[in-house]
Amino acid sequence: MRHRKTGRKLGRTAAHRRALKRNLAEAIFRHERVKTTLAKAKEIRPYVEKLITLSRRDTVHARRMFARDIQDRKLIQRVFSEIGPRYQNRPGGYTRVLKLGTRHGDGAEMAIIELVERSPVIEAERST
Repeated sequence: MRHRKTGRKLGRTAAHRRALKRNLAEAIFRHERVKTTLAKAKEIRPYVEKLITLSRRDTVHARRMFARDIQDRKLIQRVFSEIGPRYQNRPGGYTRVLKLGTRHGDGAEMAIIELVERSPVIEAERST
């Protein structure tokens, strides 16, 4: 039986999964939008949302809890100064997953995971 065993294994060891989650979370915070497989997007979503919830309260403890997973100091500063305050009045649901269809090479379901209410600066960069 698999009662109370949550999460996808994604064909990786535990350490590799942890590294994958951290790298994808960093990419989402850095670019606010990432194209990946649907399984990875669904797996990373609760992880990113918990980190954003942490960043909503700008305390030393919250920063240290955040820094356990994301070690890039400039990125931590950006998340706590820009992304956290952006979602201050939102009670959850900070990300969205958009399905794209299958990948040509192996038929994997592809998706985009992005932050809701993305920054207008990043929107302008994407359109040019």
